[in-house]
Amino acid sequence: MNRSACLIFNPVAGQGNPEVDLAEIRAILEPAINLDIHLTTAEIGADKLAQAAVERGVDEIIASGGDGTLSAAAVAVAGTDIPLGIISRGTANAFATALGIPDTIDGACRTILQGFSRNVDVAYCNELPMILLAGIGFEAETVEKADREAKNRFGIMAYILAGFQELRELENFDVEIETPDKIIKTTAAAVTVANAAPPTSVLAQGPAGIIYDDGLLDLTIVAPNSKAGAIAATYHLFQTASSGNAAERDDIGYLRAKQFKITTDPPQKVVIDGELVGTTPVEVKCVPGALKVFVPSVPEEEPVEKLEGLPNLIIEVKE
Repeated sequence: MNRSACLIFNPVAGQGNPEVDLAEIRAILEPAINLDIHLTTAEIGADKLAQAAVERGVDEIIASGGDGTLSAAAVAVAGTDIPLGIISRGTANAFATALGIPDTIDGACRTILQGFSRNVDVAYCNELPMILLAGIGFEAETVEKADREAKNRFGIMAYILAGFQELRELENFDVEIETPDKIIKTTAAAVTVANAAPPTSVLAQGPAGIIYDDGLLDLTIVAPNSKAGAIAATYHLFQTASSGNAAERDDIGYLRAKQFKITTDPPQKVVIDGELVGTTPVEVKCVPGALKVFVPSVPEEEPVEKLEGLPNLIIEVKE
């Protein structure tokens, strides 16, 4: 008996031909899965289509589009037992990359056909859903500078160009990070809390790998004392992301916890999954295993904790 699934397809995602893309998806999936196809529009997004599919009680939901489409569908599916298939057709494809899902249509469809699903974590930042990560400080400023026109024109390079522009105005801030068992005080230029993150999310790459189904969040602190130090720290994080080795610089720290409460002085801008949402303080909580996703494999890396070397560091252990 064939499987059945609701396919949510964003026809304006990516640089390809949507008709060709949809035809390829159908050619690969339809021999094994009965597809009920729904296209997103300017008025009806992936979130509403996924919510409607959940209410209809569908067996599976497959989302195809950029990170915005995929995250919106994931949020709607979270908390249900309906597995989500991901077919990335965007610019960055961060969501798929973070979960190890191929970013080609063929590879993503084969992953869905294999039928192996994993319960992955979801997080909430100030009650807003967070599938990937929250960036505080440098990363939020960078995302704000990378406007829609630049992203459409340059793709992921828009963030890199904006990052170099932001380096000229780099400012550190005091930060207090509270976990269930301790309070950490230090100075930083960027703080990133990741639920899941691809290697391209460089400022999240302090640990030796971000595990998306361990019930924990990964926090990375970047605390350079100069613009040159910021460039060096960013390059080091790029290397850790490429090699799978944890960061070793004194101006980079990281730790893991189920939740974080973060306050800064002065207040800093906050971005969640690529969208600017406000300023600190923030509280980020992990909801373990809230989302069932078709994935090809399970991550094996075990990150550790490192805080030594951060400037003005104070750690208070709770009783």
